[in-house]
Amino acid sequence: MNVISLLSAGQIEVPCTVDVEHTSDSLHAHVELAFDLELRPGDEVTVQGDSIDVPFGEKALLSRRAIITRAGWLKRVWIRLSSRLELTELYEVSFSSGRKL
Repeated sequence: MNVISLLSAGQIEVPCTVDVEHTSDSLHAHVELAFDLELRPGDEVTVQGDSIDVPFGEKALLSRRAIITRAGWLKRVWIRLSSRLELTELYEVSFSSGRKL
C-alpha cells in the first residue's frame, strides 16, 4: 500500500447538471449529480468544461461532466478530526454576565 492510496481511493466520472442564477433575488451555483452517489467526508467534485459566466439578471442550466475523487481512509479520518476542531470557529462563547461593566 502506497501513500497515494491512503489519500485517494479512485475517481468516478458522472454526468451532472449545473444550475447558476445571478439575479437580484439569488446568487447561486448548484451542481446535481446524475446518479444517486453518496459523497463522504474528503471526497472532491470537479466539474469539467469551460468557465460559466452568467450576466446579471439571468439564469443558466447546463449539462456537464463531473469527476468525483474519492478520499482514502487516511484523508477521511483527517477530515473528520480536523472538522471538529474547525467547528469551534463558527461560534463564540462569552463568559460575561451580559451586564455593562
